[in-house]
Amino acid sequence: MNKAAPIIKDGLAVSWPICLGFIPIGLSLGVLAQKSGLAPWQVGLMSLLVFAGGSQFIAVAMLATGASFAAIVSTTFIVNLRHLLMSSALAAHFTGVSRRFLAIFAYGVTDESFAVNMARFNAGNWDRWRAIVLNQATNLTWIVCTVTGAYVGEFIPAGAVGIDYALTGMFICLLAFQLRGPAFVATALIAAVCSLAAYLRLPGNAYVIVASCLAATLGLILKRALRRRRNKA
Repeated sequence: MNKAAPIIKDGLAVSWPICLGFIPIGLSLGVLAQKSGLAPWQVGLMSLLVFAGGSQFIAVAMLATGASFAAIVSTTFIVNLRHLLMSSALAAHFTGVSRRFLAIFAYGVTDESFAVNMARFNAGNWDRWRAIVLNQATNLTWIVCTVTGAYVGEFIPAGAVGIDYALTGMFICLLAFQLRGPAFVATALIAAVCSLAAYLRLPGNAYVIVASCLAATLGLILKRALRRRRNKA
């Protein structure tokens, strides 16, 4: 029996819920990207090179508003800095692994794959080969769905069935799932105030970067302050 068969089977068995969730989001991104002027091959190239749904949605929105190349790159770079934290957490399970393998694996790390792989590693019934099967299966699903969405978008009129609101709706949903306590709510409010203030003062899309950095910094300070207060109590 092929030794790789059970590894592939286990990886695919765990990855299918993520892939299922990627279908509507990937299709939505493809449609929005097509409406922003990107061709299907450009959408596919973006998904292949970036593979980060949140930053891709942001990049598409900024492209639609005519943002500069520097603004798009810097904004998506800041948004993707969370991958450093996820990779650091996963590193404990990849000691002694070659850099070539790590490079391929790191390419497929997303919020969803990180959560599932960490849970499996902590349970003790997982290895790097099954983890990379999960990463690559979700990656392939994402690319196919975004490209398909770009082709579908050619047949959907601009603004039809609320497609112009899809991006806003997605981020409202993501925000709602993050509001898990007072510190998170306060950080969201800080981000809104900083964003509005910076938007009125700064040119272009620089307000996005400024508001993100300020909100993240102040949110971290607030979270640590609340943690110290709980420890003293």
